[in-house]
Amino acid sequence: MISQESIQQIQSKIDIIDIVGVFVKLKKRGANYLGNCPFHNEKTPSFTVSPTKEIYKCFGCGKSGNAIGFIMDHEKYSYVEALRWLANKYNIEIEETETSPAFKALQLTSDSLFIINNFAKDFFVQSLHDTEEGENIALSYLKERGFRKDIIDRFQIGYNPQAKDEFTTKAIEKQYNKDLLLKTGLVVNRDDKLTDNYRGRIIFPIHNQSGKILGFGARIIKSNDKSPKYINTPENEIYVKSKILYGSYFARTAIDKANECLLVEGYTDVVSLHQAGIENVVASGGTSLTVDQLRLVKKFTNNLTIIYDGDNAGVKAALRGLDLALEEGLDVKLVLIPDKEDPDSYVNKIGTQAFIEFVKNNKKDFILFQLEIALNDAGTDSSKKAIIVNQMAETISRINKAEDFTRRQDYIKTVSEKLKIEENGFNALVNKVIRDKMSKEEFKSTKTNFSEIENPTPSNDNIDQLLYKDEQHEQALVRCLLEFGLMEWDNETVVADFIFNQIDESDLSDFFDNHLLIEIIKMYRKWFQEDLKPNSKTFLYLEDKQISEIVMNLMHVELEISPNWKEYYDGHIPTREELYKEEVFSIVNYLQLRKTRRLILQNQLELENSKNIEDQLILIQTHQHLKNIEIELTKKIGTVIIK
Repeated sequence: MISQESIQQIQSKIDIIDIVGVFVKLKKRGANYLGNCPFHNEKTPSFTVSPTKEIYKCFGCGKSGNAIGFIMDHEKYSYVEALRWLANKYNIEIEETETSPAFKALQLTSDSLFIINNFAKDFFVQSLHDTEEGENIALSYLKERGFRKDIIDRFQIGYNPQAKDEFTTKAIEKQYNKDLLLKTGLVVNRDDKLTDNYRGRIIFPIHNQSGKILGFGARIIKSNDKSPKYINTPENEIYVKSKILYGSYFARTAIDKANECLLVEGYTDVVSLHQAGIENVVASGGTSLTVDQLRLVKKFTNNLTIIYDGDNAGVKAALRGLDLALEEGLDVKLVLIPDKEDPDSYVNKIGTQAFIEFVKNNKKDFILFQLEIALNDAGTDSSKKAIIVNQMAETISRINKAEDFTRRQDYIKTVSEKLKIEENGFNALVNKVIRDKMSKEEFKSTKTNFSEIENPTPSNDNIDQLLYKDEQHEQALVRCLLEFGLMEWDNETVVADFIFNQIDESDLSDFFDNHLLIEIIKMYRKWFQEDLKPNSKTFLYLEDKQISEIVMNLMHVELEISPNWKEYYDGHIPTREELYKEEVFSIVNYLQLRKTRRLILQNQLELENSKNIEDQLILIQTHQHLKNIEIELTKKIGTVIIK
């Protein structure tokens, strides 16, 4: 994990204009900057960046956030990947927190594999362009396939020479670890001698979401060669086939804008479609889709269109694993390319616009297509038809999210009509499958930890709901802590000291109803005690989006003096920064008053229900004590700032 000190160092360097400006052309408009939104297509700029608040907002599509959030959304990075991107940009050396020896070893191996893969990529690219063999054999082959130089360069396509150990020799000369070279799959051990694994092949680097190379796909050139058409990197610490979609690094922005991901089978399909200007496309590598791959798609969009060959193998490949897509909430469509064609050959045959129109006009609903194929196979066999009914009920049951209820009912209606069965009966079958699944899940966790069930808050029709519901004062205190926490309170303490002396960590739930605000205060206290000097910016860039959004909204509040004020009043108008002590004092005392009133109400309820005389006397004394505290707090507050 990245240390908090490193995170704060990165945050201190962040310039949102500098960061967003890498991806968006911005023009200054008053105090802010304006540009065309990178998250949706627009001709009139509606994307605004505020350097003072360090946030961006698009008034067209509604996207908003901070600098780290922008990198995460635009580049589809994780929080840690975004931090590393920023650290690299600002030349900040990241310090890792203490981790287990096993994790450190794993991290070291992963970093080494990335370094070796990058060296290999450079070697293969040079071999393609700067050697006679590469130009005559590999580059000429790529040009015959219609690939332009710019697209070859973009995807960093290379070539491994035919010699047995040309790459291996170069790698060992660079003193790369032999065991790690074997782990990458670039090198193999034959007869106790290290040799090249991909010799005489076109090399396709496979990138992760930040552009680092995870592994390679190596394609044979000679059509009469009996070797496998493709050799791929074996699984290792960084290359996990089930979590990779080829081309996702280059397609992420286009998928976001189109709100659709096109999925094809092979590397050349992706490259050809990108060359044709169709960039929202990735490849599965010909394997069944996995949950991890589907979740990678869902990072970009909910709309998945699968484009596969129209032969039987292509149809079966398209259908494998798609039930999982329904559980992930993806809307799946299928497009089958005419026989003896694939996306690569077909887009070159008919052209970009015709291909786009073909995809648009030939999308088939996954569930209905699955039903169509099954019915064709079943023919008039009634036993096979009964199996299909159960299979379709199982498939439709995977659409189990509450927001997809209408969609599920539409499928039940359509499928029952095509199967020529009663809709109510089929609906009951689907619901039974759903119930059976839920029962299995419940069986896994039959024991309930009743100690974790919270007692309900005492209810009384006469209770002033403001005391239970008013979040404005809770938010106001957190805002004061973030804005003024490090400012002087008296000669020896700061505002944060005063707040924490008045509100103990063990009593936070008595003062606050919002658990996220409690979490912010706990985090602030921890960092304050560690002398890390936390402020609003510290929380603005947290990995937890819920907390960073709350802080962004808290800091977005602006209280401005009317421009007509000075026409009626003379003299200096105090600012919040000048009156911060009064504001903090008032809010803290209000929250203490609210807590006291809650205790009074709770005490009254206990008194009403008590049957024991001794207990009643204690409760009466407690009531009087609490009323005295209430009177004192009311005197201290005088007037409440926030109502």
